[in-house]
Amino acid sequence: MDFSGIWQVIWNVLNSPAVIAVLAGGMLWLLNRLYAAKPAWQAFEGTIIAAVKWAEKEIPDDTPNKALNRLNAALNYVTKVYEQARGKPADSKVQTELREGIQIVHAELEASGNLDKAAPTEG
Repeated sequence: MDFSGIWQVIWNVLNSPAVIAVLAGGMLWLLNRLYAAKPAWQAFEGTIIAAVKWAEKEIPDDTPNKALNRLNAALNYVTKVYEQARGKPADSKVQTELREGIQIVHAELEASGNLDKAAPTEG
């Protein structure tokens, strides 16, 4: 049997404009699906900013494990808002995404100098 003729036909079909258009459309659809899948924390970024600033003010600097305590306090704050907004508690995957979002937002606030604990008092 001569398979070279069959392979040539298959190659010609795969290189046809119709098949290339279908493949390109499929890739575009897949990329749009991947782009639309944003982390859960981005929808709550404003709440996360408020939670990070609140935790910085509420938990003193001399507290043992202050970073972990602040992270947990901010996470509790955000998960309560999440539950109120969505009507259901955050599962472990969403909690992980929210925790990562809190850490990202904290780093951004700290780097930009917007994490001031309190305005300086006159005196």
